[in-house]
Amino acid sequence: MPFRLPAAILMAGLLLATGALAGESRTPKGVVELFTSQGCASCPPADTAFGELVAQGDLVALSYHVDYWNYLGWMDTLGSKENTERQYGYAKTLGRSGVCTPQVIINGRDHAKGTDLKTINSKIDYLRDKGEGLTVPVNATMRGDEIEIEIGAGQSQDVREADVVVAYFTKQQQIEVTKGENSGKSMNYWHSVYDVQSVGMWNGQSMTLKLPGKLMGKSKKDGCAILVQTSGANGEPAAILGAAVLMVGRKKENN
Repeated sequence: MPFRLPAAILMAGLLLATGALAGESRTPKGVVELFTSQGCASCPPADTAFGELVAQGDLVALSYHVDYWNYLGWMDTLGSKENTERQYGYAKTLGRSGVCTPQVIINGRDHAKGTDLKTINSKIDYLRDKGEGLTVPVNATMRGDEIEIEIGAGQSQDVREADVVVAYFTKQQQIEVTKGENSGKSMNYWHSVYDVQSVGMWNGQSMTLKLPGKLMGKSKKDGCAILVQTSGANGEPAAILGAAVLMVGRKKENN
């Protein structure tokens, strides 16, 4: 049976994870990337489960809407070919022959079904215990109109070169689907990524980066995730060594 948080805990966690401490990053225990689609009939339960992952408050949780289900009659309003390319890149990294939704990628190292919260959390703990968790410290802070990113030195087992990747996302959106397999449904989406940028290289030593805060997004309910991520021979995404999530906006959701 899938793991479920009680409703009161879920709401409290969402308030904490999505704005209680705006302008500061938190130290996560893992990175979970959900690949989903508004046009996939199997995805709504995973989107709901993903909200629970966000509510835990101890993960970097990112949702990528792919575009390969658009042919069924509904153009995913959050989908993009770049998100689809990222998922295919992970498939190559993990030695898989194809992609599917809903799929979760964990720390860039493993995958799971998007609805299986028990397995997702178990794999996060397993990777951390075997030294494949987030071993490179990352901190991000809003300082005036800038995003300041501090990345620490790696441990002896860490790869000594990785991309510094920033994934910009919208905190929460409600979408009315009027066509396709999910026609008539109103769905909530959390941490939907709308842009991914490589902003630098990490070489195993401590470093600081500053980015224009205007890149954060279109509203006061946006955020970004900073990933220290290795890549394959052809640039495909691979193991994530460190990460942080930075939210902006009001101090409390109900203000």
